[in-house]
Amino acid sequence: MIREWNEESLDHRNTLLYAMGIAEEDAKRPIIGLVNSWNEMNPGHFPFKDVIAEMKEEIYRAGGLALELPITGICDGICSNTPGDRYTLPARDMVSTEVETVAELNMLEGMVIMATCDKVVPGMLMGALRVNIPTVMFTGGYMAAGRYKGRMLTLTHTKQAYAAYIAGDMSEEDYKGIVRNACPTPGACPFMGTANTMCAMAEVLGFTPHGTASCRSQTPRWHELARAAARQVMEAWKNKVRPSDIIGQESFENVVRYMMATGGSTNSVLHIPALARQVGCDITPETFDAISRQVPVISTIYPNHPTYTMEEFETAGGLGAVVKELAKAGKIDASAKGMFGTIADKAALAENKNTEVIHTVENPIHEQGGLAVLHGNIGTDSAIVKFSAVDPAAWKFSGPAKCYDSQDDAWHAILRDEIVAGDVVVIRYEGPKGSPGMPHMETFMAAVLGKGLGSRIALVSDGRFSGATGGLAIGHVSPEAYEGGNLALLRNGDMVHIDIEARTLTVEVSDEEFNARKALWKPVVKPATGWLRLYRKECTSAHRGATVYWERD
Repeated sequence: MIREWNEESLDHRNTLLYAMGIAEEDAKRPIIGLVNSWNEMNPGHFPFKDVIAEMKEEIYRAGGLALELPITGICDGICSNTPGDRYTLPARDMVSTEVETVAELNMLEGMVIMATCDKVVPGMLMGALRVNIPTVMFTGGYMAAGRYKGRMLTLTHTKQAYAAYIAGDMSEEDYKGIVRNACPTPGACPFMGTANTMCAMAEVLGFTPHGTASCRSQTPRWHELARAAARQVMEAWKNKVRPSDIIGQESFENVVRYMMATGGSTNSVLHIPALARQVGCDITPETFDAISRQVPVISTIYPNHPTYTMEEFETAGGLGAVVKELAKAGKIDASAKGMFGTIADKAALAENKNTEVIHTVENPIHEQGGLAVLHGNIGTDSAIVKFSAVDPAAWKFSGPAKCYDSQDDAWHAILRDEIVAGDVVVIRYEGPKGSPGMPHMETFMAAVLGKGLGSRIALVSDGRFSGATGGLAIGHVSPEAYEGGNLALLRNGDMVHIDIEARTLTVEVSDEEFNARKALWKPVVKPATGWLRLYRKECTSAHRGATVYWERD
């Protein structure tokens, strides 16, 4: 057994299990928690109800007793462009707390953690690393791409369509048609957004079965992978294999390498450092930047590609094919271990079936990785851009600042055509402490794209972005405005210069002028109660994971 019980406490627990009809002999089995985020408000987590019985069957056959333990499973899309979006990033830390609590309180012998979406996958893994009992993960698979009048659709197209509809460039019928058809099945939105980036992270770290991160939800293959996860948690329990036995610095660096090769979500610059910190590893924005210069982009799907989605990616060989190409070129540590074997084992199982979708390292899409970390007198710690989703013509951009203290103000301004080509839009006080909660600026950037301004304006913000965001969007500016970073001191008309290849983000304001402005500055303090107020008080900056769990004991 993994846990140590005394006779009295074990009998006391079992008395309560008997109340639910669990037989005395079954109560002697190791209890494996199916820590499950299923709910009826989130299509990414909705499919899990389909596999619970199968997983319980496999675990029972292997000698265990699987019991469901439901926890929070939020969806960023449900609350997009609402005050609720402030809760999505803090929910990551809350989910990690829930996993830790249900595992330790119930003295679980092992876990299958089940999640799909943006904050829930890293949150569950953060909790699992702290608990450190035999654990595997199963993710929910991706949803089918939508179709309307012959056009590929995803969730983010609805926001772009709304901007076009408001501008008079699209009929109400077509706008509503896009809304009705963008998300045809359950699963993770089928672009290289945060959900699919995080599912890939779980697989590269070795927590999920081979192929899980690039498998369509609710398919026969997906069901078999669920059974494989259930079987493997019992193998890990029998052999007492804990996450700390397989996870190290090289594991997290491998995730960053994969991310760079596929143009993964900017949110990973928050999640991977926070996750690594749970086991004493250090991943920082500087790590991302260094690896970005070493690993090229070899696969792009929407928003990095106009039409490819997870469907084309899976058909081409999926995550395993990318890993195989990176391993062949020595761009990933193939010796890194996982619950389902090494990275080398994963590469051996894979085949690249379409080098138009998944290129070789020798024939990359971009010579450098999909993210860049910028420095300068805006964001003196760091700022992040997903330049694989930026038109190369906009990799250098200069323009006058137009400053807004909330995304809502900027969004209404662009809908009123007050923002024009050549502007550098500054949206501030949307960082981890400023909002608080660091909501994503997806709605504003979708309006930019919907108006055809994707490479003609820039956005600079201390907020973050959806993984589906395209256009010249620079986020995670740190220090944030709320903490007195220079972003708070910018004024309308200040000339801002962006050079992605040179990794610079600067403004034509002298240090002396910044000091004079700082003397007159007062922060914008947005209301926060309860959990958001506590998060504001305890969280780190975006430069250090925006988490309440950064400090080590």
